[in-house]
Amino acid sequence: MNKNYDVIIAGGGLAGLTAAIELSQNFNVLVIDPDAYPRHKMCGEYLSLEVDNYLQSLGVDVLELSDSKIDKFSFSQGSRTIRTASLPLGGIGISRYSLDYHLYVKAKEYSDFLCDRVVDVVSFDNYYKVQTTEFELQAKQVLIATGKRSLLDKKLERPFIQKKSPWLAVKMHYRYEMPNDLVELHAFHGGYAGLSKVENGDVNLCYLVNYKTFKRYKNINTFNHKVLKENKVLCKFLNTAVPVWDKPITISQISFEQKEPIHGKLIMIGDTAGLIHPLCGNGMAMAIHSAQKASHYVTQFLNKEINQAQLLSNYSKDWKRTFSSRLRYGRWLQKILLNKSSSSIAYWLLKRFPFILPVIIEKTHGKHIQP
Repeated sequence: MNKNYDVIIAGGGLAGLTAAIELSQNFNVLVIDPDAYPRHKMCGEYLSLEVDNYLQSLGVDVLELSDSKIDKFSFSQGSRTIRTASLPLGGIGISRYSLDYHLYVKAKEYSDFLCDRVVDVVSFDNYYKVQTTEFELQAKQVLIATGKRSLLDKKLERPFIQKKSPWLAVKMHYRYEMPNDLVELHAFHGGYAGLSKVENGDVNLCYLVNYKTFKRYKNINTFNHKVLKENKVLCKFLNTAVPVWDKPITISQISFEQKEPIHGKLIMIGDTAGLIHPLCGNGMAMAIHSAQKASHYVTQFLNKEINQAQLLSNYSKDWKRTFSSRLRYGRWLQKILLNKSSSSIAYWLLKRFPFILPVIIEKTHGKHIQP
């Protein structure tokens, strides 16, 4: 295999694949990921259409991939429900199984792929050495898109990885009748859950819970029965929905600590750069948007329009200008939602002043990305 590339991308999720599609149009690109496609991944599976125009410019029409065109949002807490608010840009419900695979097929037109794991990256004056479990490779530029948490984060000694995180995420697909145009958020003791349809009519249940609450119960089924069913909407759902998979997907140690989009001379994209709380429903779009920004500056660098110091500085500033406030609002909203007193006050305010909810939603979403 070729061992020298213009760009090597560690990680083949939404951010890594999007960057590969754009950069491979003009440069020699390798994507390294340990898993095969298609695959299910932990995700709320709601994609904001702020990225629609950009993806179309890359030859990916997401509106053709799903009939679940979502433009409404509802929220519940216990026995109380607010229904509904409009989503400013709208979105689609699409599984990572489907979307990642379509991006992978598009990326493979010009990119190389290696089914392996990046275990170390070392930067030199004018190139990077990338070590996988089997190969030593070189690149002019490297993008890190390894997701929420990875062994590479430990190797690079990133600050957030040193702290133990209390969050556990659970995802499962079900057969259940609900509107195509609605995404729901339901609070329960210690966490919150999202429900929305994906492209094949399945409903995705994805929830986040602190481990302190979860560990009181023996397993996920018991936790669902004892805790999720305290919310009347989730109770109805779990009593009637039919599981599609044999068992759910779970991820522990999910960190919402502040991350940096640059580590040393390495560019981080997607969840590797910063993870927005799932209640904001915008993580998929943010991953794609960050890849667009990184690709823009990497292109300038490889075309010798800017030097490496400018590449790193420009991307970092642009990333923070675009995403920092969204992440800050996400942290703020989660604190309110998971506190019984503050969430009750918030419910009271939203019930009486419903115009507040669309404003909150807008704060965690961006505007249409221009190609």
